[in-house]
Amino acid sequence: MSQTESINTEQFFKTALNNLKIDANRTQLLKSIALFVVNELEFNRKVNLNYICTHNSRRSQLAQVWSSYAANYYKLSEVKSFSGGTEATAFFRNTVKTLQDVGFTFQIVEFSQQNPVYAINYKNGVNPIIGFSKLYNDAHNQKPFIAITTCSSADENCPVISDTIQRFHLPFNDPKNSDNTTQEAQKYLEANMQIAGEIHYIFKMIHDTL
Repeated sequence: MSQTESINTEQFFKTALNNLKIDANRTQLLKSIALFVVNELEFNRKVNLNYICTHNSRRSQLAQVWSSYAANYYKLSEVKSFSGGTEATAFFRNTVKTLQDVGFTFQIVEFSQQNPVYAINYKNGVNPIIGFSKLYNDAHNQKPFIAITTCSSADENCPVISDTIQRFHLPFNDPKNSDNTTQEAQKYLEANMQIAGEIHYIFKMIHDTL
């Protein structure tokens, strides 16, 4: 898919799963996350997922958005998705742009030059996703939660994560390395699709197992 091709959110979500290429170890990790969520749903009836990356600006935000989308897509209303960092920065503009390119709409609900709060909507969405950069233990993030670290530095810098019932390390390549280059849009698209595909894999397995 080229970065200029028009595609809606559901199409992108399905394509991301169909195009997913992961090895056996990565597949097992995704299955482990899915089965842990299933177990929690069966015993506790609800699950909070907290995607954690150092700056909470790119990968963790993409993961939260797609996780929220997937929960709505598979009608898993008991699964809530959040994100946070070891420091707060901003929901980076290129992250916003790559999500807008696949059908998400962003409305500023709390203005800040440094770190605005967005209401993120999509077709057939029930409630908007609230997106802004924050610490992983911010009061907005419901507790207790399953922690999923999406970058190596977040995993290394968080030897202890409070309020977590389980922790998984699911790192993704950082599209930040392409900022201000001719590859910028393509690398953010690739990160967007990879994360959407792996989140789709997890939620499909949750849905099919329950």
